[in-house]
Formats: sequence, C-alpha cells, structure tokens
Amino acid sequence: MDSLPDYITINKELWNQRTGVHAGSEFYDIPGFLAGKNSLKEIELPLLGTLQDKRVLHLQCHFGQDSLSLARMGAVVTGVDFSDAAITLANELTKQSGLEGKASFVCCDLYSTPDHVDGAFDTVFTSYGTIGWLPDLDKWAAVVNHFLKPGGSFVMADFHPAIWMFDNNFKEIIYSYFNTQTIVEETEGTYTDGGSNIRHASYSWNHPLSEIVSSLITQGLQLQIFREVDFSPYNCFSNTIEKNGRFYIRGMEGKLPMVYAFKFFKPL
Repeated sequence: MDSLPDYITINKELWNQRTGVHAGSEFYDIPGFLAGKNSLKEIELPLLGTLQDKRVLHLQCHFGQDSLSLARMGAVVTGVDFSDAAITLANELTKQSGLEGKASFVCCDLYSTPDHVDGAFDTVFTSYGTIGWLPDLDKWAAVVNHFLKPGGSFVMADFHPAIWMFDNNFKEIIYSYFNTQTIVEETEGTYTDGGSNIRHASYSWNHPLSEIVSSLITQGLQLQIFREVDFSPYNCFSNTIEKNGRFYIRGMEGKLPMVYAFKFFKPL
C-alpha cells in the first residue's frame, strides 16, 4: 500500500466540521431522537437481537445516536469515535436522554482503542460509513477480536463496496472495487446537507467483501449470518428514489447491492 499522510488528523478535522452541520440536520433529527425515536434500522436490528444487560462496544459511533439507542434497548454501551466534537455532542445527548450510567463515550482513533477502553464485551457493533476511513482491516479485525469475549458476537452493517466504485451521481465507475490505492478527495458539503460550506480533504479506502470477511476469519471469528440488500435505509446518496422508507439509486432498483450486513461469533 502507498505511504500514508497523517490521514487521521485530516479526516478528524473533516468530521469535526461535519458534526456541527449534522447536529442541526433533519437527517439526524435530534429532537425526534430525544423524544424517543430509535435510530437503528431494520437491517441491523434483527442481528443485534436481545441486548438487555449486555455490554456493547460501538466502534466509530459518530455522535452516539445509535449507541444511545442500544442503551435504550437495555445494553450498557461504550461508544468510540476519533472526533472530539462528536464525542462532546454524544456526552450532551447522554445527559439529555437520561442515560448516564448506561452509555459512555471515549475519544480516540479506532486502532488505539485498546489503549483507552478496558474489558470484554458481549457485542461489538459498527455500522454505515465506518471502515472506509481505515487503511488496514487486519488491524481493525484485531481490535474487534480483542474486545469480544468468547461467546460474543460482532455485528456490522455498512454500505456495499460496489457503490463506492461510482461517481457521486452514479453515472460512471471511477474507482476500483478492490483496495488498490488511497482515495484522496476534496469533499464539499456533507451527506446530510450538500449546501453546507464545508470544504475539506479526505482520505479513504474501498475494501472488497473478501477483504472484510477474511480479516475477521483470520482472527478466528466464525461467520453466522451474511446478507446483502438492494436499498439504503438512509437517503445519503445522490440520484435516489424512495419506496416505503427505503432508498434506491434511480435506474438501478433491484440491480445494485447497496448495503451488506453480517454477524460473527467468537468461539468459546
């Protein structure tokens, strides 16, 4: 792999800027969330199962809505994210939700999580737009395994690597499906508000499904459930149409995988 710049600092600055926009967006609907709305989606909820009194580690949690939704479902949750602006907001939402003692948050980059969080967890969880910001999935999978207790489960839902091959308007393929290079972009706006004045560099990587699954299998984890779907539960892409709360790329309905999800088990 090519030599890396200080991608963590650069991407962290981007996500600190995005957090301010996201907090006021209809996309995240913080007022609705504080009124009791569960932010988790139909894809990952069945995989998570019953969480009452379970310890859950939520990696790359952004500002913690899903973490707090897990806590509302009975879990004791630790959320981790590298954006200090996001973690500050997560702590504020924890207080406003009355979930102190049920959810806590740690600010660090993913690879250094073992230096900042202690203990083993019943469930490790991550979802939607996470591992594309990480260059090394072997290191990522080692972090997942480090925190997962024997008999525990790793649950993940994310956007399918096939969609990251396209330009923003889904008119042509411009990136490889495979992890062949660092993708350097100058981003404008954000997925919740394209009209925002955010303009910032970003570094990301496209990871094929084979790389994702193999990295976890190499850690000794066992795949239990794997799913792919042709829709996104979020309206975060261009050129979409909506059907019953599901979002499809116009002209590719039923043809393009948009999300994958899986559940791994750590043997006793």
